[in-house]
Amino acid sequence: MDSEIDGLIDEISRKILRELQKDARMSFAELGRQVGLSPSATAERVRRLWDEGIIRGYRVDIDPRALGYGVMVFTRMVCDGEKYKQFLAYIKTVDEIRECYHITGSDALIMKILARSIEELDGIVMKFLAYGVPNSSVVIADLVVRTEYDLNPARPTKPHGVRQETVRLG
Repeated sequence: MDSEIDGLIDEISRKILRELQKDARMSFAELGRQVGLSPSATAERVRRLWDEGIIRGYRVDIDPRALGYGVMVFTRMVCDGEKYKQFLAYIKTVDEIRECYHITGSDALIMKILARSIEELDGIVMKFLAYGVPNSSVVIADLVVRTEYDLNPARPTKPHGVRQETVRLG
């Protein structure tokens, strides 16, 4: 986090964020009771966190399996030049691609794809061949999925093996 945003997250804001991570539907009155502010002061703090982009949204977390999406896969993609640009435009039209990231290494992209079946997944991935080389890994189980963040202030770290000395002037 840059220092400008870091300055906006004081201890009260951290308390607000902790509580909202537990229950984003909490009323301003209840949230204020939890953090020691009036409802109006709490609402103003939340609005400021929202305006600064620290809070990016409120969402319902739906289990995709309940909607029939029983197959989750991570697909890495190698594509170059004009094919890369075309592929970026194409993937925006594929609803089953839930997340996509530009990454370092030999692959250009990694995508999280949800499908209802292996056959549906095969159809999706086969269309990628027109743009480059896909490499997919099917998810067998969710082992760790974190939705909350550590809200303790970042502490500066010093490189391993470096001794820090204080110099007094005057």
